[in-house]
Amino acid sequence: MRKFLLFTLAGSIAQFVDGTLGMAFGVTSTTLLVTLGTTALAASAAVHFAELGTTLVSGISHWRAGNVDKRILVRLAIPGAVGGFVGATVLSHISTEGSKSYVSALLLVLGLIIIIRFGAGFRIIPPIKQVNAKLLAPLGLVGGFVDASGGGGWGPISTPTLLTLTKSEPRTVIGTVSASEFLVTAAASLGFILAPVASDTASKIDFRVVFALMLGGVLIAPIAAKLAGRMPHAPFGVLVGGLVLITNSRTIMKAIGVPGPNRFAILCTLGLISSYFAIKAWKREKTSHEAITPTEVAQGN
Repeated sequence: MRKFLLFTLAGSIAQFVDGTLGMAFGVTSTTLLVTLGTTALAASAAVHFAELGTTLVSGISHWRAGNVDKRILVRLAIPGAVGGFVGATVLSHISTEGSKSYVSALLLVLGLIIIIRFGAGFRIIPPIKQVNAKLLAPLGLVGGFVDASGGGGWGPISTPTLLTLTKSEPRTVIGTVSASEFLVTAAASLGFILAPVASDTASKIDFRVVFALMLGGVLIAPIAAKLAGRMPHAPFGVLVGGLVLITNSRTIMKAIGVPGPNRFAILCTLGLISSYFAIKAWKREKTSHEAITPTEVAQGN
């Protein structure tokens, strides 16, 4: 019972971060399972089975909260589902561990760009005028593939990319990515079920853990979706960028053999820097609103 409650709590925490910042449920949960001795294949399959419930409830909650861009949703979700199915199939045959460092390096750059955009108010990459299938199709394919083959990655890849290349508010990007994730998760789960080693993988999955993660995520998903729509625009963007920066810095440092204490110190420093820019963004946004309000009142009169 204690183990069940701990995994339920873990699912709630992971979904809270995922629902408010657009990423981390898969990465957090998979890391936890692998740390406890689960194989990469079994961990990824277990997390995707749990996400069948969490992504469905999260997507519906974001939709009701008005956080979903319907034009982007379908164009992103369908290629993502294809990538998810292929990724699950590939993971059943080979290890894609080596590619994580390259993906993390790219995401690290995107995290820095997001922090500069929302924290300093300066956009390095001009936004794309029209977000169409030429951008969303490859983004969905790559995001879905990495998500299924690595046990997480749909949010960490899709959210920062859309925040960097579009003018959309963070809450809209996060809601759209969260809503599209259900189709990606369903396709990846189907890939795991149809894989030649499916029966062997299923025997290594503790489905009580799957249910606990799902329960925790389902309970917290509606709350996280509401908070995503109410958090201040600029500080919210900085927090997303900070999370991208920290998670991918950790992956890269582990790959190149940085000692644990050094990694911890660097990650804490990155957290402090992100917090500084989030506070700075909040103050700038607050000052901007206070300056606009008297003008709006005067015009109203």
